[in-house]
Amino acid sequence: MNKKYSLASSSWDEKEISAINKVIETGNYSMGKFVREFEEKFSEYIGSKFCVMVNSGSSANLLSVGSLFYTQTKALKPGDEVIVPAVSWSTSYTPLQQYGLKLKFVDIDIDTLNYNLDDLSDAVTNKTKLILIVNILGNPNDFFRIEKIINGRDIILVEDNCESLGAKFNNKMTGTFGKLGTFSFFYSHHMSTMEGGMICTDNRELYDILLSLRAHGWTRNLDESNLICKKSNNLFNESFRFILPGYNMRPLEFSGSIGIIQLSKLNGFLKQRKRNYLKFKEVFNSDERFLIQKEIGESSWFGFSLILNDNKLKREDILKKFEEYKIEYRPIVSGNFVKSESLKYYNYEVFGKMKNAEYLDKNGFFIGNHHYDLSDEFEMLKKAIKSL
Repeated sequence: MNKKYSLASSSWDEKEISAINKVIETGNYSMGKFVREFEEKFSEYIGSKFCVMVNSGSSANLLSVGSLFYTQTKALKPGDEVIVPAVSWSTSYTPLQQYGLKLKFVDIDIDTLNYNLDDLSDAVTNKTKLILIVNILGNPNDFFRIEKIINGRDIILVEDNCESLGAKFNNKMTGTFGKLGTFSFFYSHHMSTMEGGMICTDNRELYDILLSLRAHGWTRNLDESNLICKKSNNLFNESFRFILPGYNMRPLEFSGSIGIIQLSKLNGFLKQRKRNYLKFKEVFNSDERFLIQKEIGESSWFGFSLILNDNKLKREDILKKFEEYKIEYRPIVSGNFVKSESLKYYNYEVFGKMKNAEYLDKNGFFIGNHHYDLSDEFEMLKKAIKSL
Protein backbone atom coordinates (compact mmCIF):
# COMPACT_ATOMS: atom_id res chain seq x y z
CA MET A 1 0.00 0.00 0.00
CA ASN A 2 1.60 3.26 -1.11
CA LYS A 3 -0.89 5.66 0.42
CA LYS A 4 0.67 7.95 2.97
CA TYR A 5 -0.77 8.44 6.47
CA SER A 6 -0.16 12.16 6.74
CA LEU A 7 -0.05 14.35 9.80
CA ALA A 8 -2.41 16.98 8.36
CA SER A 9 -4.48 17.62 5.25
CA SER A 10 -6.48 20.34 3.56
CA SER A 11 -10.19 20.58 4.37
CA TRP A 12 -10.93 23.03 1.56
CA ASP A 13 -12.98 22.50 -1.60
CA GLU A 14 -14.55 24.75 -4.23
CA LYS A 15 -16.55 26.62 -1.55
CA GLU A 16 -13.39 28.05 0.02
CA ILE A 17 -12.06 29.02 -3.43
CA SER A 18 -15.37 30.76 -4.13
CA ALA A 19 -15.06 32.60 -0.80
CA ILE A 20 -11.58 33.82 -1.79
CA ASN A 21 -12.91 35.05 -5.13
CA LYS A 22 -15.71 36.97 -3.39
CA VAL A 23 -13.09 38.90 -1.45
CA ILE A 24 -11.11 39.59 -4.62
CA GLU A 25 -14.26 40.96 -6.25
CA THR A 26 -14.65 43.53 -3.46
CA GLY A 27 -11.09 44.84 -3.86
CA ASN A 28 -10.80 45.09 -0.04
CA TYR A 29 -8.35 42.59 1.41
CA SER A 30 -7.69 44.00 4.87
CA MET A 31 -9.97 43.29 7.84
CA GLY A 32 -13.57 44.21 7.03
CA LYS A 33 -17.09 42.83 6.69
CA PHE A 34 -16.16 39.16 6.19
CA VAL A 35 -14.01 39.16 9.33
CA ARG A 36 -16.84 40.78 11.32
CA GLU A 37 -19.35 38.23 10.05
CA PHE A 38 -17.04 35.36 10.96
CA GLU A 39 -16.52 36.78 14.45
CA GLU A 40 -20.28 36.99 14.95
CA LYS A 41 -20.90 33.46 13.70
CA PHE A 42 -18.03 32.05 15.76
CA SER A 43 -19.32 33.83 18.86
CA GLU A 44 -22.70 32.21 18.38
CA TYR A 45 -21.15 28.78 17.77
CA ILE A 46 -18.80 28.82 20.74
CA GLY A 47 -21.23 30.46 23.18
CA SER A 48 -19.20 33.56 24.00
CA LYS A 49 -20.43 37.18 24.06
CA PHE A 50 -17.45 38.65 22.21
CA CYS A 51 -14.95 37.28 19.68
CA VAL A 52 -11.95 39.03 18.15
CA MET A 53 -10.25 37.48 15.13
CA VAL A 54 -6.47 37.87 14.74
CA ASN A 55 -3.83 36.62 12.33
CA SER A 56 -2.84 33.49 14.30
CA GLY A 57 -3.42 31.49 17.46
CA SER A 58 -0.05 32.68 18.73
CA SER A 59 -1.19 36.28 18.30
CA ALA A 60 -4.38 35.38 20.14
CA ASN A 61 -2.29 34.22 23.10
CA LEU A 62 -0.19 37.39 23.04
CA LEU A 63 -3.17 39.77 22.92
CA SER A 64 -4.99 37.82 25.63
CA VAL A 65 -2.11 38.17 28.07
CA GLY A 66 -1.53 41.79 27.07
CA SER A 67 -5.16 42.77 27.56
CA LEU A 68 -5.03 41.86 31.27
CA PHE A 69 -2.35 44.53 31.85
CA TYR A 70 -4.61 47.36 30.68
CA THR A 71 -7.82 46.81 32.63
CA GLN A 72 -8.86 49.52 35.09
CA THR A 73 -7.97 47.20 37.96
CA LYS A 74 -4.62 46.19 36.37
CA ALA A 75 -5.50 42.52 36.56
CA LEU A 76 -1.86 41.60 35.88
CA LYS A 77 1.44 43.38 36.42
CA PRO A 78 5.08 42.42 35.72
CA GLY A 79 6.42 39.86 38.18
CA ASP A 80 3.06 38.22 38.88
CA GLU A 81 3.07 34.44 39.22
CA VAL A 82 1.46 32.39 36.47
CA ILE A 83 1.08 28.61 36.68
CA VAL A 84 1.66 26.77 33.40
CA PRO A 85 1.72 23.09 32.36
CA ALA A 86 5.07 21.54 31.49
CA VAL A 87 3.76 20.37 28.10
CA SER A 88 2.38 22.88 25.61
CA TRP A 89 3.34 24.87 22.51
CA SER A 90 6.08 27.52 22.67
CA THR A 91 3.75 30.46 22.09
CA SER A 92 1.59 29.41 25.00
CA TYR A 93 4.52 30.53 27.14
CA THR A 94 6.29 33.32 25.25
CA PRO A 95 3.62 36.02 25.77
CA LEU A 96 3.98 35.49 29.52
CA GLN A 97 7.73 36.01 29.25
CA GLN A 98 7.33 39.04 27.02
CA TYR A 99 5.06 40.73 29.56
CA GLY A 100 7.47 40.09 32.43
CA LEU A 101 5.48 37.45 34.29
CA LYS A 102 6.97 34.71 36.43
CA LEU A 103 6.14 31.20 35.23
CA LYS A 104 5.67 28.27 37.58
CA PHE A 105 5.84 24.98 35.69
CA VAL A 106 3.65 22.10 36.91
CA ASP A 107 3.82 18.48 35.74
CA ILE A 108 1.21 16.85 33.54
CA ASP A 109 -0.91 13.72 33.98
CA ILE A 110 0.50 10.88 31.87
CA ASP A 111 -2.99 9.68 30.91
CA THR A 112 -4.85 12.90 30.04
CA LEU A 113 -1.70 14.91 29.04
CA ASN A 114 -3.24 17.93 30.81
CA TYR A 115 -2.35 19.14 34.31
CA ASN A 116 -1.51 16.70 37.06
CA LEU A 117 -4.28 18.08 39.23
CA ASP A 118 -2.75 16.99 42.54
CA ASP A 119 0.43 18.88 41.66
CA LEU A 120 -1.60 21.87 40.47
CA SER A 121 -3.47 21.94 43.78
CA ASP A 122 -0.18 21.96 45.71
CA ALA A 123 1.36 24.62 43.42
CA VAL A 124 -1.38 27.24 43.88
CA THR A 125 -0.53 29.84 46.54
CA ASN A 126 -1.66 33.31 47.51
CA LYS A 127 0.94 34.60 45.03
CA THR A 128 -0.77 32.89 42.08
CA LYS A 129 -2.48 35.47 39.87
CA LEU A 130 -3.22 33.42 36.76
CA ILE A 131 -3.48 29.77 35.73
CA LEU A 132 -2.93 29.03 32.06
CA ILE A 133 -5.19 26.15 31.08
CA VAL A 134 -4.05 24.30 27.95
CA ASN A 135 -6.41 21.69 26.53
CA ILE A 136 -3.92 19.32 24.89
CA LEU A 137 -4.64 17.51 21.59
CA GLY A 138 -8.37 18.20 21.79
CA ASN A 139 -8.78 17.01 25.40
CA PRO A 140 -10.57 19.22 27.96
CA ASN A 141 -9.19 19.75 31.44
CA ASP A 142 -11.29 18.79 34.45
CA PHE A 143 -12.77 22.22 35.13
CA PHE A 144 -14.81 21.00 38.10
CA ARG A 145 -11.62 20.03 39.89
CA ILE A 146 -9.82 23.21 38.84
CA GLU A 147 -12.61 25.36 40.29
CA LYS A 148 -12.29 23.44 43.57
CA ILE A 149 -8.54 24.07 43.55
CA ILE A 150 -9.06 27.80 43.05
CA ASN A 151 -11.66 27.70 45.85
CA GLY A 152 -12.94 31.25 45.40
CA ARG A 153 -9.50 32.89 45.28
CA ASP A 154 -8.95 35.81 42.93
CA ILE A 155 -7.12 33.78 40.28
CA ILE A 156 -7.62 34.41 36.57
CA LEU A 157 -8.09 31.50 34.19
CA VAL A 158 -6.96 31.88 30.58
CA GLU A 159 -7.52 28.98 28.20
CA ASP A 160 -5.21 28.13 25.34
CA ASN A 161 -7.73 26.13 23.33
CA CYS A 162 -5.82 26.24 20.05
CA GLU A 163 -5.72 22.43 19.78
CA SER A 164 -9.22 21.78 21.07
CA LEU A 165 -11.85 23.60 19.03
CA GLY A 166 -15.20 21.83 19.44
CA ALA A 167 -14.29 20.00 22.65
CA LYS A 168 -16.77 20.12 25.54
CA PHE A 169 -16.76 19.66 29.29
CA ASN A 170 -20.12 19.25 31.01
CA ASN A 171 -21.73 20.22 27.68
CA LYS A 172 -19.91 23.59 27.65
CA MET A 173 -17.40 24.46 24.94
CA THR A 174 -13.76 24.58 25.93
CA GLY A 175 -12.33 28.03 25.38
CA THR A 176 -15.23 29.55 27.34
CA PHE A 177 -14.29 28.50 30.89
CA GLY A 178 -11.60 31.15 31.33
CA LYS A 179 -11.79 34.92 31.34
CA LEU A 180 -10.27 34.64 27.87
CA GLY A 181 -10.01 31.71 25.48
CA THR A 182 -7.83 31.40 22.38
CA PHE A 183 -8.23 29.39 19.18
CA SER A 184 -6.09 28.65 16.13
CA PHE A 185 -7.17 28.11 12.52
CA PHE A 186 -3.81 26.98 11.18
CA TYR A 187 -3.67 24.45 8.33
CA SER A 188 -3.36 21.39 10.57
CA HIS A 189 -6.13 22.33 13.00
CA HIS A 190 -9.81 21.40 13.21
CA MET A 191 -10.69 24.13 10.71
CA SER A 192 -8.36 26.25 8.64
CA THR A 193 -8.39 29.86 7.39
CA MET A 194 -4.85 29.89 5.90
CA GLU A 195 -3.46 31.55 9.02
CA GLY A 196 -5.77 32.85 11.71
CA GLY A 197 -6.84 32.83 15.33
CA MET A 198 -9.63 33.96 17.63
CA ILE A 199 -9.99 35.30 21.17
CA CYS A 200 -13.26 34.86 23.04
CA THR A 201 -14.42 36.60 26.20
CA ASP A 202 -17.61 37.57 28.01
CA ASN A 203 -15.94 40.67 29.45
CA ARG A 204 -16.77 43.90 27.60
CA GLU A 205 -13.77 45.83 28.92
CA LEU A 206 -11.35 43.12 27.75
CA TYR A 207 -13.13 43.01 24.40
CA ASP A 208 -12.58 46.75 23.86
CA ILE A 209 -8.93 46.45 24.92
CA LEU A 210 -8.44 43.59 22.46
CA LEU A 211 -9.96 45.61 19.61
CA SER A 212 -7.50 48.42 20.28
CA LEU A 213 -4.45 46.19 20.81
CA ARG A 214 -5.19 44.25 17.61
CA ALA A 215 -4.93 47.38 15.45
CA HIS A 216 -2.03 49.64 16.51
CA GLY A 217 -3.55 50.60 19.87
CA TRP A 218 -5.86 53.10 18.19
CA THR A 219 -9.47 54.00 18.86
CA ARG A 220 -10.77 53.67 15.32
CA ASN A 221 -12.39 50.23 15.78
CA LEU A 222 -14.05 51.07 19.11
CA ASP A 223 -17.75 51.87 19.54
CA GLU A 224 -18.76 55.15 21.13
CA SER A 225 -20.07 53.11 24.07
CA ASN A 226 -16.71 51.40 24.68
CA LEU A 227 -15.36 51.03 28.22
CA ILE A 228 -11.74 52.17 27.77
CA CYS A 229 -11.93 55.71 26.36
CA LYS A 230 -14.29 58.53 25.48
CA LYS A 231 -14.41 59.02 21.71
CA SER A 232 -14.94 62.44 20.18
CA ASN A 233 -16.96 63.30 17.11
CA ASN A 234 -13.79 64.52 15.37
CA LEU A 235 -13.16 61.76 12.80
CA PHE A 236 -9.84 63.30 11.79
CA ASN A 237 -8.43 63.09 15.31
CA GLU A 238 -9.94 59.69 16.04
CA SER A 239 -8.50 58.15 12.88
CA PHE A 240 -4.95 58.23 14.29
CA ARG A 241 -5.60 58.41 18.05
CA PHE A 242 -3.51 55.87 19.96
CA ILE A 243 -4.39 54.94 23.55
CA LEU A 244 -2.55 51.60 24.06
CA PRO A 245 0.83 50.18 23.00
CA GLY A 246 -0.71 47.94 20.38
CA TYR A 247 0.28 45.74 17.46
CA ASN A 248 -0.93 45.06 13.95
CA MET A 249 -2.48 41.61 14.24
CA ARG A 250 -5.42 42.16 11.94
CA PRO A 251 -6.52 39.17 9.87
CA LEU A 252 -7.12 39.35 6.13
CA GLU A 253 -10.60 39.35 4.65
CA PHE A 254 -9.64 36.10 2.90
CA SER A 255 -9.32 34.41 6.28
CA GLY A 256 -12.64 35.77 7.52
CA SER A 257 -14.45 34.69 4.36
CA ILE A 258 -12.93 31.19 4.47
CA GLY A 259 -13.72 30.97 8.18
CA ILE A 260 -17.43 31.41 7.50
CA ILE A 261 -17.38 28.41 5.14
CA GLN A 262 -15.19 26.27 7.37
CA LEU A 263 -17.38 26.95 10.40
CA SER A 264 -20.41 25.65 8.51
CA LYS A 265 -18.50 22.36 7.98
CA LEU A 266 -17.02 22.10 11.46
CA ASN A 267 -19.60 19.83 13.09
CA GLY A 268 -19.14 17.32 10.27
CA PHE A 269 -15.36 17.48 10.70
CA LEU A 270 -15.70 16.87 14.44
CA LYS A 271 -18.03 13.89 14.02
CA GLN A 272 -15.57 12.21 11.66
CA ARG A 273 -12.65 12.88 14.01
CA LYS A 274 -14.62 11.18 16.79
CA ARG A 275 -15.37 8.17 14.55
CA ASN A 276 -11.67 7.97 13.70
CA TYR A 277 -10.79 7.97 17.39
CA LEU A 278 -13.09 5.02 18.07
CA LYS A 279 -11.30 3.03 15.36
CA PHE A 280 -7.90 4.15 16.67
CA LYS A 281 -8.98 3.01 20.14
CA GLU A 282 -9.85 -0.43 18.78
CA VAL A 283 -6.29 -0.77 17.47
CA PHE A 284 -4.56 0.16 20.74
CA ASN A 285 -6.97 -0.39 23.61
CA SER A 286 -5.80 -3.97 24.23
CA ASP A 287 -2.14 -3.30 23.41
CA GLU A 288 -0.51 -2.83 26.80
CA ARG A 289 2.74 -1.70 25.18
CA PHE A 290 1.22 1.76 24.56
CA LEU A 291 -0.59 4.39 26.58
CA ILE A 292 -3.20 6.36 24.65
CA GLN A 293 -4.76 9.61 25.80
CA LYS A 294 -7.60 9.28 28.31
CA GLU A 295 -10.58 11.39 27.28
CA ILE A 296 -11.96 13.97 29.70
CA GLY A 297 -15.41 15.31 28.82
CA GLU A 298 -15.77 15.27 25.03
CA SER A 299 -12.46 15.54 23.22
CA SER A 300 -12.32 16.94 19.69
CA TRP A 301 -9.33 14.66 18.95
CA PHE A 302 -6.75 16.93 17.38
CA GLY A 303 -4.40 13.96 16.99
CA PHE A 304 -3.56 10.60 18.54
CA SER A 305 -0.78 10.33 21.11
CA LEU A 306 1.17 7.15 21.77
CA ILE A 307 3.42 6.73 24.80
CA LEU A 308 5.54 3.61 25.24
CA ASN A 309 4.61 1.45 28.20
CA ASP A 310 7.13 -1.29 27.49
CA ASN A 311 10.84 -1.13 28.32
CA LYS A 312 11.58 -3.61 25.52
CA LEU A 313 10.40 -1.17 22.85
CA LYS A 314 12.45 1.81 21.74
CA ARG A 315 10.83 4.87 20.24
CA GLU A 316 13.53 5.15 17.58
CA ASP A 317 12.72 1.65 16.30
CA ILE A 318 9.00 2.41 16.13
CA LEU A 319 9.56 5.66 14.28
CA LYS A 320 11.80 3.91 11.76
CA LYS A 321 9.07 1.35 11.21
CA PHE A 322 6.53 4.14 10.72
CA GLU A 323 8.77 5.69 8.11
CA GLU A 324 8.80 2.36 6.25
CA TYR A 325 5.01 2.40 6.21
CA LYS A 326 4.86 6.13 5.32
CA ILE A 327 3.22 7.13 8.58
CA GLU A 328 4.06 10.70 9.61
CA TYR A 329 4.72 11.49 13.27
CA ARG A 330 5.74 14.37 15.54
CA PRO A 331 6.64 14.97 19.20
CA ILE A 332 3.67 15.45 21.51
CA VAL A 333 3.35 19.23 21.24
CA SER A 334 6.78 20.54 22.35
CA GLY A 335 7.53 17.73 24.78
CA ASN A 336 8.79 18.78 28.21
CA PHE A 337 9.18 22.55 27.79
CA VAL A 338 11.22 22.80 30.98
CA LYS A 339 14.10 21.46 28.84
CA SER A 340 13.72 24.22 26.24
CA GLU A 341 16.83 26.26 25.46
CA SER A 342 14.66 29.38 25.35
CA LEU A 343 14.07 29.25 29.12
CA LYS A 344 17.34 31.09 29.72
CA TYR A 345 15.34 34.22 28.83
CA TYR A 346 12.50 33.46 31.27
CA ASN A 347 11.75 34.27 34.88
CA TYR A 348 10.50 30.88 36.06
CA GLU A 349 10.52 28.13 38.62
CA VAL A 350 9.84 24.40 38.36
CA PHE A 351 7.35 23.12 40.93
CA GLY A 352 8.27 19.61 42.02
CA LYS A 353 9.51 16.97 39.61
CA MET A 354 8.51 16.84 35.95
CA LYS A 355 8.30 13.04 36.08
CA ASN A 356 5.45 12.59 33.60
CA ALA A 357 6.48 15.41 31.27
CA GLU A 358 9.96 13.91 31.08
CA TYR A 359 8.61 10.41 30.44
CA LEU A 360 6.39 11.78 27.65
CA ASP A 361 9.36 13.67 26.24
CA LYS A 362 11.47 10.51 26.01
CA ASN A 363 8.80 7.96 25.12
CA GLY A 364 5.94 9.74 23.38
CA PHE A 365 4.92 10.84 19.88
CA PHE A 366 1.70 11.54 18.05
CA ILE A 367 0.12 10.84 14.69
CA GLY A 368 -2.54 12.77 12.82
CA ASN A 369 -6.30 12.79 12.84
CA HIS A 370 -8.35 14.11 9.92
CA HIS A 371 -11.80 15.22 8.83
CA TYR A 372 -12.15 12.11 6.62
CA ASP A 373 -12.33 8.36 7.27
CA LEU A 374 -8.97 6.83 8.26
CA SER A 375 -9.83 3.13 7.84
CA ASP A 376 -7.10 2.59 5.23
CA GLU A 377 -4.54 4.51 7.29
CA PHE A 378 -5.35 2.44 10.38
CA GLU A 379 -4.73 -0.74 8.38
CA MET A 380 -1.25 0.61 7.65
CA LEU A 381 -0.88 1.41 11.34
CA LYS A 382 -1.90 -2.13 12.36
CA LYS A 383 0.64 -3.64 9.99
CA ALA A 384 3.41 -1.37 11.27
CA ILE A 385 2.66 -2.20 14.89
CA LYS A 386 2.31 -5.93 14.19
CA SER A 387 5.73 -6.00 12.48
CA LEU A 388 7.55 -4.58 15.53
